[in-house]
Amino acid sequence: MRLTLPKPDSRPLLWLCLVCAVLCGAFFFSGRAALADRPNILFVFTDDHSPLAMSAYGSRINQTPNMDRLAHEGMLFRHCLVTNSICGPSRAVILTGKYSHLNGFLRNGNRFDGSQQTFPKLLRKAGYQTAMVGKWHLASDPTGFDYWNVLIGQGPYYNPPMIENGERKQHTGYTTDIITDIALDWLENGRDGDEPFMLMYQHKAPHRNWQPAPRHLNLYDDVTIPEPETLFDDYSGRGTAARSQSMTVAKHLNAADLKLNAPRNLTDEQLAAWNAAYGPKNQAFEEANLQGRDLVRWKYQRYIKDYLRCVKAVDENLGRVLKYLDESGLAENTIVIYSSDQGWYLGEHGWYDKRWMYEESLHMPLVVRWPGMVEAGTENRDLVSNLDFAETFLDIADVEIPDDMQGRSLVPLLEGETPADWRKSFYYHYYEYPGPHDVRRHYGVRTDRYKLIYFYKLNEWELYDLQQDPHELQSVYGEPAYEGITRELKAELERLREKYRVTPDNAPLPNADSA
Repeated sequence: MRLTLPKPDSRPLLWLCLVCAVLCGAFFFSGRAALADRPNILFVFTDDHSPLAMSAYGSRINQTPNMDRLAHEGMLFRHCLVTNSICGPSRAVILTGKYSHLNGFLRNGNRFDGSQQTFPKLLRKAGYQTAMVGKWHLASDPTGFDYWNVLIGQGPYYNPPMIENGERKQHTGYTTDIITDIALDWLENGRDGDEPFMLMYQHKAPHRNWQPAPRHLNLYDDVTIPEPETLFDDYSGRGTAARSQSMTVAKHLNAADLKLNAPRNLTDEQLAAWNAAYGPKNQAFEEANLQGRDLVRWKYQRYIKDYLRCVKAVDENLGRVLKYLDESGLAENTIVIYSSDQGWYLGEHGWYDKRWMYEESLHMPLVVRWPGMVEAGTENRDLVSNLDFAETFLDIADVEIPDDMQGRSLVPLLEGETPADWRKSFYYHYYEYPGPHDVRRHYGVRTDRYKLIYFYKLNEWELYDLQQDPHELQSVYGEPAYEGITRELKAELERLREKYRVTPDNAPLPNADSA
């Protein structure tokens, strides 16, 4: 007998396939929609911009309306602290979320290991378009970016050669303007409008030697910039390190810094503008034959006005970018972060440059505008750091933060809530000695009120009570009244060094002397 089986009904299988297709399509498109809804990230970064040269921080010496706009429409951080106050190391910390001794970039002159984990790589893997435009200053080529166009090394203020995705190209004009032109062109023409982006828009300015845009060469000519009250500091309240540096306005600014001669790479038109602006002023200076404090005051005015002229160009160009975001409709879903690689001395303690753990070079500007999330016109006074930037960018993009990163996301703070376990102390470490400006190696800990610094190759300690001595003019290390706080800070310093896995030799620098 032949057994006849009934033919299977294919209709349920067909319906199942259709349902799966619809669900997969819905999942795909909802995923695409979710990705598109993630905020864009615009990271605006300058070099050596002191918060004290930004009017949102209460500057007495200039106005920065476009930077201030971000603060008025977002959050300003009063205590953003740098882990290692120098250009390249700060950038490496931002990329990796790790202290210098772990990311391998301890001092300028090192080469960044681009094969290591960075936040742009993680964002790119998560579907973000990534771009880097402007000052890179890490020796190796950028990695983790769909597009990059960077200055070569430090880069000049005028007519810069730049490397675009590996190809060298020459530009004519003022570097701050050119970097902005390139950034705007990428925003307008270089990216895929269906995907979120992260753009690192990074200026050379206002780095030494402070060469202004031609349009600003005579800005501030008719004003006298107020001097800092510590311009003539004699360092009597501190130790060997403060007295043996070489970064004073009085002795160490050179002819190029003071614009006693013109840059070599100017076009004929630029040189004519330069000579017209500085020629008469330099002649008047020579005829005045200034001496002593009068000469220091003249140097300060020349230095600080050129510095502020460079800041002016950055602020104008930030305004161009903010206008583009408004007009293109991107502003509503774009987080704009403004910061700089470290603080900077505007004549305080008679200095220019950075490097120290003292307040002026320790503090970075940080303002964040996040429409719909950050309450406009707010301030935060928690201890935050460039160590937290990578984690923050990842958190904003809803990307998992790797366990080996050492900072914390600022997103809770941006939402107006400070976690109960937020840091109450901060670790700092500077390595570049011997090196420019002769600032000795040191590490230390800062709390809301106190700062303990150890110049470990000199075996000298300094302790400051920031409430009683905000300008850090007199170390109170060794005074009986501070014995208790000294013990507590030394214990906290060791706890932080263990937490951050600081190398035992303190300064893993090849071929460095023992001074």
